[in-house]
Amino acid sequence: MTDQTRIPLPPSGPSLIERASGSFDFRTLTRPPIADLPPVTGPVTAPVVKPVPQPVPATQPTLVQPVVTQPEAKPFHGVYHKIDRAHLREQCLIEPESAVTGLLEEFRIVKRQLLRTAAESRGGRGAVHGERILVCSAHPGEGKTFCAANLALSIAAEKDNEVLLVDADFAKPSVLSTLGLPGGPGLMDALADPSMAVEDCIIGTDIAGLYVLPAGNATGSDTEYLASSRTGEVLARLTAHAPNRIVIFDSPPALAASPASVLANHVGQTVMIVRADMTGEAALRDAVHLLSACDDIKLLLNGTRFSTTGRRFGTYYGYKE
Repeated sequence: MTDQTRIPLPPSGPSLIERASGSFDFRTLTRPPIADLPPVTGPVTAPVVKPVPQPVPATQPTLVQPVVTQPEAKPFHGVYHKIDRAHLREQCLIEPESAVTGLLEEFRIVKRQLLRTAAESRGGRGAVHGERILVCSAHPGEGKTFCAANLALSIAAEKDNEVLLVDADFAKPSVLSTLGLPGGPGLMDALADPSMAVEDCIIGTDIAGLYVLPAGNATGSDTEYLASSRTGEVLARLTAHAPNRIVIFDSPPALAASPASVLANHVGQTVMIVRADMTGEAALRDAVHLLSACDDIKLLLNGTRFSTTGRRFGTYYGYKE
């Protein structure tokens, strides 16, 4: 090894570090100083170490989480009426507990997509209020009430759903006469009178799961009442405590009266009835534009007499037209 002592120092002498190390013992800075201890003359005994009492932490109050319970489903308590099955046949409507027909099978197909959208809406997917369905048409006479009533009768047959059919055609209500039910106060009365509960206007039927809300007394301000802030509160009560309830609104024609365009703001689905060989394309486009407040608009072709695919629903069960 090279003898470092023979290396000549630079003319300036030792470096600052070397001069400092000669004056101070840096080792005392890296270890604690050891005090002088007396010599040990006897056996070494371990000192008695008394336990140091630890401070007792203050007791924290136990937070009791409130138990949130979902309200039980409450059925409507309106007056119940019996629906004449013979009257339903005369109106060419679905007859509950009857044999399978082509009409029944067709509305089974129609309702399935609507119920799927409603279930997705309840699960937080898609548009809100998917359980509210607006049935409308461009012009009168295209079959909107016929389709709304049959759709309600078909959904009432579901095991996990019930349906409320609302007559929202205030100028020319026809749901009650179609089903053979008596008149009474309805939706417009509940909107115009804040002291009236809309639940008291609902009519029960002997068809399990089917309820009807009449249109009520018409006023000169039907559209203005629908556009008021009270409408949202009233419509919310229609599905309160009943998460599996579907509400169907039979509205006036979109191109004949204004309430349909206002109701479109409160529903999650719209079914536009298109009458075969009757509804024009221009009228359909105008009606859809007026209902554009609802993002989900479906078209239902009504009154067809010819199927290009040869589809004949109901014949598999033995039904023949």
